[in-house]
Amino acid sequence: MAAQQQQQEQARSTRQAVPARSRVAIIGGGISGLAAAKQLAAHDPVVFEATASIGGVWKHCVYRSTRLQTPRPDYEFSDYSWRNRDDPTFPTHAEIIEYLEGYADTFGLWRYIMLGAKVVDIKFLGGGGGFTELWSGTGEPLQGKPMWEVGVATAGSDTVQYYQFEFVVMCAGKYGDVPRMPVFPPGKGPEVFRGQVMHSLDYCKLSEEETVELMRGKKVVVVGYKKSAIDLALECAQANQGAEGGEACTMLVRTLHWVVPSYSIWGLPFFLFYSTRLAQFLYERPNQGLLRSVLCTLMKPLRAGVSKFIESYLAWKLPLDKYGLRPDHPFVEDYASCQMAILPDGFFDMADRDMIRFKRASGGWCFSRNGVLLDDGTEVEADLVFLATGFEGKDKVRAVLPEPFRGLVVDRSGMMPLYRGTIHPLIPNMAFVGYVESVSNLHTSELRCRWLAGLLGGRFALPSVEDMVRHVDGEAEAMRRTTRFYRRHCISTYSIHDSDAMCADLGSRVLRKGNWLAELFAPYNNQDYKED
Repeated sequence: MAAQQQQQEQARSTRQAVPARSRVAIIGGGISGLAAAKQLAAHDPVVFEATASIGGVWKHCVYRSTRLQTPRPDYEFSDYSWRNRDDPTFPTHAEIIEYLEGYADTFGLWRYIMLGAKVVDIKFLGGGGGFTELWSGTGEPLQGKPMWEVGVATAGSDTVQYYQFEFVVMCAGKYGDVPRMPVFPPGKGPEVFRGQVMHSLDYCKLSEEETVELMRGKKVVVVGYKKSAIDLALECAQANQGAEGGEACTMLVRTLHWVVPSYSIWGLPFFLFYSTRLAQFLYERPNQGLLRSVLCTLMKPLRAGVSKFIESYLAWKLPLDKYGLRPDHPFVEDYASCQMAILPDGFFDMADRDMIRFKRASGGWCFSRNGVLLDDGTEVEADLVFLATGFEGKDKVRAVLPEPFRGLVVDRSGMMPLYRGTIHPLIPNMAFVGYVESVSNLHTSELRCRWLAGLLGGRFALPSVEDMVRHVDGEAEAMRRTTRFYRRHCISTYSIHDSDAMCADLGSRVLRKGNWLAELFAPYNNQDYKED
């Protein structure tokens, strides 16, 4: 056992030094960073990971009860399967970290990774900016000269060391690190509250014992109603259930979203509704032609019918009407914006036991001395308020990029304008991976990294900047017409079409199934995209 452990430690020997000039830098050691390192291994990339371990959000931004919302077979690399992929339970965050470490072991990725190396500054060396007819001036991602200078602060050092690279892949992630904090008028913020206020990001840093001690016997308010808020409210209820002086947890619900108990709707597998080629034929695709636009208009009743069918099951299965939690918008709008949350076991059981309560705050809220005050004048008493209000992941990118690129990261609609979800038309010699969402973010990132490897390897050329901007605008318009929550850049309703386009660029097979029946009716997953 000791010898085996020693062998593993040797195999996980990370990069200790970085040449002054290299070809490719990858910023971030989460899922996207690991996928990029594997696909770009031919360029001997340098992976800068700010923390002492890989795993990204799964290592540093999870609760003790956090689980994946996707079955194991739908969340795995195409060339590295789960050891226990037939296990029907959703993996815990610890299992995901073990899986990612095994992936790094198998493909020898540790030698590229520099842990405790935080990127604090990036300087552009190309001159002239990125405003040219062709991306990066020539359209070439690798030009044989350094284009970016990356400033890195290593753990335990006060100095910033700069390294030069031809190409940078930004994989810093959308979640964690930078909390999204609500803004209040003077005299109505946390400063007037006599209790404690904590963002969910800070809660993630506590041990199980510390979280129980923090919440037990206290009146707790959780602001939010997405996955992190739901998990946090359940942990709060569990900490107080049966405890002496145990108090109920109150969820402050600002925007309602549809929640799902499992991937089964009236006994039918969920993939039938959105994850087959036939199912996605019903939905609008970016930059589609006139004929398809007419067909999409004609198929609007079918799309509405699918959504109503799912909504009918959720309203029957869950006590949404009882607690006033049934959204007014169609289910498809949450699915199309990747905001559908899988409920943890026992959530509504705790609500039925009055350990979780719900208060609507659609009109706004603020702090009072004794808790939170809703716009209708209702005051909810609290000793502790958790802000499960999300993260400003794009701010991490803006914080390190120089002008004028910093001001281009997000467009007027609030989205990152990325061609193929990877290339910003106006930021040269840089790629962004992990900023597009789908039902399986791992698959989305892996395929984009493979596409990026093809770009750097010269397998295809990018369109002009003007054509890429037009394509990005078309994608934003398609999402805007599908859901009011389009700013999340989610491709769930056209993910197969999105993958088709990248396969076509690479010269790979677009139709990945063995026969036309499977092509139409079987769900697509990572195993369909094993490299040819």
